[in-house]
Amino acid sequence: MPENTLSAARTDPGKLNLIGLAGRDLEDFFGSLDERPYRARQLLGWLYQRDVLDFRRMTDISLRLRERLELIASLALPDVIREERSVDGTRKWLIDVGAGQAVESVFIPEPGRSTLCISSQAGCAMDCSFCATGKQGFNRNLTAAEILGQVLIARRALGADTPLTNIVFMGMGEPLANYRNVIPVVKLLIDDCAFGLSRRRVTISTAGLVPQIRRLSEDCNVALAVSLHAPHDSLRDELVPINRRHPIAELLEACWQYADCLASRQVTFEYAMLRDVNDDVSHARALGHLLRGRPAKVNLIPFNAFPGTRYECSSSAKIDEFCNALRAAGVFATIRKTRGDDIAAACGQLAGQVKDRTLSRLGAKLTRVTN
Repeated sequence: MPENTLSAARTDPGKLNLIGLAGRDLEDFFGSLDERPYRARQLLGWLYQRDVLDFRRMTDISLRLRERLELIASLALPDVIREERSVDGTRKWLIDVGAGQAVESVFIPEPGRSTLCISSQAGCAMDCSFCATGKQGFNRNLTAAEILGQVLIARRALGADTPLTNIVFMGMGEPLANYRNVIPVVKLLIDDCAFGLSRRRVTISTAGLVPQIRRLSEDCNVALAVSLHAPHDSLRDELVPINRRHPIAELLEACWQYADCLASRQVTFEYAMLRDVNDDVSHARALGHLLRGRPAKVNLIPFNAFPGTRYECSSSAKIDEFCNALRAAGVFATIRKTRGDDIAAACGQLAGQVKDRTLSRLGAKLTRVTN
């Protein structure tokens, strides 16, 4: 197991937190103890299928090994600071990740599915102008234990009667900017020995980190959602600053290559509806021109306001007109139903508690470079 994986997983001096270590890393860990690889499968089953976080209860593991594990390893989850519940059944957890930082994860119940939206960073450096997380700045990447801990916390809170069917990396942070810690978690979510979710039910969202999208198709081929939000580079440069580094044409080329590797052969494009900014029917037609005939689905998101934002949500009539224009262009389009906005748990509203340690946001940095 690589040394950096070990160090990232250590929470207590001398102890290794085994939460979030993928199967191969666990096999390497047990190999370092002169134990057989099957011990990793046993531990995965106890942790992620039986929800047991106490070595002493893992009765098919020898007593000698259990005692040794208690001395050198831990199964530690982050602490929950606060839980909030929406009138529509949405639940949000504020989770302590230390040093004054806290992240949020959100459970969204829907007919036939139960979705958990999890965070990958304390804050975000992407600086998207319409996102509450980006306005908090950026502190650090979450560890794999902190990311997967959100899933375990939610599952314990919900109970056995509400199994999680879908996991989306759409909370705080840019998942592909924390590639090293996100991928082991994704692999556990789709591992039959762990959570056993379908690849189609695990979604990674990105603002458009093209090199990581290309790498992801080789490492862990799950569902992909791209925060597009504009059909032209000039407008997307303003809304999603990473576009100045990876413009739309380059981003879409990577998306089509990724779709070639997808079992579902479809990439979802998220599009926040901002009044008088990106919601004109001409924008819809331009977007339709970009995506027509491609393996693409557009998810139109009514903008969810947060304190200090200058944006407003497009009217329902405008959103419907936009959606109909996309469909007329031959593009599959849906309108996302807003959930949890009464507890600031809707898309784009997650802020948590972040002590910004960046000298400037990505948008400001790129502006200086391009100017």
